[in-house]
Amino acid sequence: MSTTSTAVPSDLATGTWAVDASHSEAAFTVRHAGISKVRGTVAITSGTVVVGEDLASTSVTATLDPASISTGDAGRDGHLKTADFFDVEQFGEWTFASTAVRPAGSDHVIVGDLTIHGVTREVELATEFSGTAVDPFGNTRAGFEATTTISRKDFGLTWNAALEAGGVLVSDKVVITIDASIIKQA
Repeated sequence: MSTTSTAVPSDLATGTWAVDASHSEAAFTVRHAGISKVRGTVAITSGTVVVGEDLASTSVTATLDPASISTGDAGRDGHLKTADFFDVEQFGEWTFASTAVRPAGSDHVIVGDLTIHGVTREVELATEFSGTAVDPFGNTRAGFEATTTISRKDFGLTWNAALEAGGVLVSDKVVITIDASIIKQA
């Protein structure tokens, strides 16, 4: 595919594809205390990719469950679910809805509205298509990896603690990586 092509990948059939939640995840990385990184995951509970004849008629939607957050530390996970951070009691769902898909060299950028903590912001997901395969059960699958970087403050996530030597406990910048497996629907 040329850098100016608006075609979808040739082995990605047009039509509706459902996100396979059991084989997809959203992961995040945030700097902690300015010296290390904390990594975690959030479950993608549902999603749909509608592949059109070209990129302009292609769309992506997804829903994530912030109550599923996992960083490998139960105490930290519990704190992230409180009103200090994600307030999962009040904001129990995160969503993404694409507004455009455009080429970026041999890859693509999916532009869309990400809603976290009741706040919606436009993000750009640098997306790499991993190809298609037919699984042992006869399902046609496709894979993608997408990344973006967001500001916590842009989503109203401002909790922090000052460090004795200067700086803060949790950085503002969060890198999000999505690995998605989608299944072609009949």
